[in-house]
Parts: sequence; C-alpha cells; structure tokens
Amino acid sequence: MQCISFEQIGVLHKRFKQLSHNEETLRRDHFNEIDDLAFNPIRAQIIEAFFDRRNFHQNGEGKVQEIGFEEFVVVMSHFRPPSAHMTEEQRGKTRREKLRFLFNMHDTDNDGIITLEEYRHVVEELLSRSGTLEKETAKCIADAAMLEVASISVGHMEPDEFYEGITFEHFLKLLERFEIESRMIIRFLNMDTTTLCK
Repeated sequence: MQCISFEQIGVLHKRFKQLSHNEETLRRDHFNEIDDLAFNPIRAQIIEAFFDRRNFHQNGEGKVQEIGFEEFVVVMSHFRPPSAHMTEEQRGKTRREKLRFLFNMHDTDNDGIITLEEYRHVVEELLSRSGTLEKETAKCIADAAMLEVASISVGHMEPDEFYEGITFEHFLKLLERFEIESRMIIRFLNMDTTTLCK
C-alpha cells in the first residue's frame, strides 16, 4: 500500500462517512448510490473490488459483506498517483500492486486465472453496453482476443492444446508496456466530497 497523507486520510474519511450515511461500515448498496458509477460498464467489478479480501489482506480469500474505514483506505490506496520521490524499486512495487488489483477484479472466482468466461464477461460488459454491438459479436471479439493473449503468453500451441486463461504472470507480461501508474489514479485532495454522494 502506498503512503497516504493525514490530509488525504481526512478527505477519505469524509467520503467514507458520506457513503455509509455515518455508519461504521460500508455495504455494496452504499456504492450503488454513487451516480458517477451507475454508467460505468465495469461497475459491478469495481464495487466487488472493495469487498474482495485479496485487495486488503495479504493472502486474503473470499468476499466480505461490509468493510470498515481501514479496508476502504487500503483499497483506495491502489488509486494513489505515484510520488515523484519514489525509488525505482518502489515504483515497481506500486505498479505490481495496481496490476494485481486489476487482475483480482477480473479473476472473479479467485482461482489465480482469468478464464475465457471471465474475460468474455468483461468484454461483453464493455462492448454490449454501447448498444452498437450484439452480445454474440462481443463474445467473438473476446474469443479472438483470448487467442491473441494465448499466443503472446504461451507462444505456439498445438491444435489439441487448451489455453486455460491468463495467469498473473501472463497479465504482467501483457501489460508490461502499459503505463498503469498514471492512469489508475484518483487525486484524493482534489476530491469534492459534497458532490460524490447524493
């Protein structure tokens, strides 16, 4: 987890209290009240990420029904922009943590592999929500993309071989040139907490 300043913790605490209606814990239904999240095609995965033990406990497994402020801060820390004062080792660790978080969002059954079915679900959500593509077309795109992933991750496969899915190591390899550090961020101090929860 990246370091978060006291000022940022204060902003997050206000947000937590707004979302939870001043309760001590947050539940999924609290996240359903966030207007900006309503139209996000991966809304369900984002919400579930807050309740996935893998995202706030080392070697955690399973889901929880509600989270406290500490778990909320740990999950939100994945969206911290990198500090200009980080060492290369710290940058690498932060990158790996962000990618693990993303991987966990799509490995919904917690088996360490993003299967074709899990991948199809994400692609269908992203593409079919636009209204321009049929679900079957989105499925075909997902299948073709998974074949491409297999060729990058595994290399040559025999016709009778079956690609089980994307492991975390494959995921790292696929995204090695993708600059996640500056894309997966929320600037906590710029967060207007009065408009985030209505």
